[in-house]
Amino acid sequence: MKSFTLQLQDAAHTEQIEGVTSFVGEDASGSFGILAGHTRTMTSLVFGLARFRIRKTPWQYLALPGALLYFKDNKLSLSTRRYLMDDNYERISAALQKQLLAEEAELGMMKQSLHRMEEEIIRRLWEMGRKGGAA
Repeated sequence: MKSFTLQLQDAAHTEQIEGVTSFVGEDASGSFGILAGHTRTMTSLVFGLARFRIRKTPWQYLALPGALLYFKDNKLSLSTRRYLMDDNYERISAALQKQLLAEEAELGMMKQSLHRMEEEIIRRLWEMGRKGGAA
């Protein structure tokens, strides 16, 4: 069976996996698959799970917060902020859910912080305008 190389790259490291025979991912248009010999392809993967298989071994799952996918000359490159990899679907799904909830909580805290900063800036501008108008 023909195979290709998968190169995973995140902010901290790069990992190269040889002998990949199948990859399944999802972009904005839906789910798709890549086999060895596929034409050159570039797309942006959505937040979620992708999977790949090395010969006849069980599927390996990748939890991704989105990624840039590029396939050329039997080399599939995935570039992302970070990824999690596991051969257990339930475990990787739980990890993805936990990651999603943590990112949502962090985003909420960031929005609150920005809102407080905006309020403080408006208050200071109002005070400066008030002092400048009285002079």
